[in-house]
Amino acid sequence: MKFKNHIVVSNDGAEYETKSFTGTHTVIGDEPVDHGGTDKGPTAHQYLLSALGMCIAITLRMYANRKKWDLQKVIVSLNMEKNPEDSGESTIIYKKIELLGNLDEDQKKRLMIISEKCPVHKTLLGTIHIRELNTL
Repeated sequence: MKFKNHIVVSNDGAEYETKSFTGTHTVIGDEPVDHGGTDKGPTAHQYLLSALGMCIAITLRMYANRKKWDLQKVIVSLNMEKNPEDSGESTIIYKKIELLGNLDEDQKKRLMIISEKCPVHKTLLGTIHIRELNTL
């Protein structure tokens, strides 16, 4: 997958307040006050976890809709920390998925398996290369 337009992020000197232009949407990121920011938006790591949570919820919704299962609500809770056992070289992401609706145990188990097949989950677990963007 490659987006039609680049995601453009800019900081105009307002401390850490940063704007991300993603097609027709503009989102603000910042750092909390105790980290020198003005707390006008989520941190970059909070956006990363939000992206994962959104992808999981959307993937589960699509699957349940196709199967015509009565999945009424998906709640994905996430957090993260540097792995203390790995001297901070790796990260642990914690997730909890709540599935509300008239689902039997087999359906819930299947949805939990499907949750790990969302594209953002696959991206985070795959090999990532960050390269210089030469064409704008």
